[in-house]
Amino acid sequence: MKEFKVFNPAGYWHDSSHISRKIGLKILTQLTLFTKQMEYTMNKQRSFFAQLLSIIMLSMLALFIGCKESVVEPESTEPTTDQSAMIKLADEDSAISSFEPNYNEEDAMSFFGKTEAEIYPFRVGHKVRLVNRNLTVDIVGDTAYGTITKTFEGTLIIAASYNSGATTPDTIIRKPFTSVITRKIIFVKVANTPFPFRNWRIGAISLPEGGVLSENIDIQKLTAFLPNGDTLVINSPNSYFLSRGVGWWRQFPIIGADKSVKLSLEVYSAYADTDFVTLTYGADKKGFHRAKRKFVMVSSVPSGNGFLKVYEQTYTTHQFIGHYHAIINAFPKQVIFDDATPVESESWGVPYFVRP
Repeated sequence: MKEFKVFNPAGYWHDSSHISRKIGLKILTQLTLFTKQMEYTMNKQRSFFAQLLSIIMLSMLALFIGCKESVVEPESTEPTTDQSAMIKLADEDSAISSFEPNYNEEDAMSFFGKTEAEIYPFRVGHKVRLVNRNLTVDIVGDTAYGTITKTFEGTLIIAASYNSGATTPDTIIRKPFTSVITRKIIFVKVANTPFPFRNWRIGAISLPEGGVLSENIDIQKLTAFLPNGDTLVINSPNSYFLSRGVGWWRQFPIIGADKSVKLSLEVYSAYADTDFVTLTYGADKKGFHRAKRKFVMVSSVPSGNGFLKVYEQTYTTHQFIGHYHAIINAFPKQVIFDDATPVESESWGVPYFVRP
């Protein structure tokens, strides 16, 4: 006969409670682990954001301090003496810096004008490089009088032919030389800060002059007829000052684009032959748009042991706005037309500004 087990509700309940406690314990353990993980994650995020906030605040503080300090401290490249400040002012002045791109012709250049000589030059030019620069300054109250001297090493380049019937050059003649160019600058004091570069400005500049000087060639006078009717009469370039602002000096020549300027030049020469006198002009800071013309002699009369000659030429400004220099170079004839004669020359410069 089959036996039947008697159902015991109390035992069943005891077993069920045990299982439930196990399940509850596991759930509680998982919840505890999850809570700790959440707390760890949140703490880590708070730490990250705290670090990020600290970095941002430190960066802003450093930027603030840097900006504050920049107001009172000069840049590392700022001059620390009056003389070095004046050199920087001269180097950065466009009217002054426009001299060298026109003085340095870089190669033998074609020129407009006929030549008649034994060796028949076709192109003439000189290439120079600055090897020394010196500024002497005499400060008198709120005005400083400076003389800047630049020494150039150069090569006179002549593309010529020894054949009178040649139509193209067949030889290149190179003659080394050293030239010295001087210019005077007047500086005006405008402030009294601890930083010299902020205390001075250029009030006026003289015209440059120099070259490979000798008693055999000497430019004595230049007359420039400007298109607006003004006339510049120059006897001594280093004594002829042009204003770089408001002042009692002569005003800076401003010439319209595509306008013509006539030049008349008086030259003393020890030789009866026509000298080789040229005008180089129009080059910008990179040497572009450079042009060259040969002066024409219109008269020559005996004077002392030599001759006083008058040369003329007209040039036309181009359409590019900016600061430029017209450079006059005068050589005795044999310097260009003889392959052995050493270089003798005198150079004058006239700065001008081209406007629309």
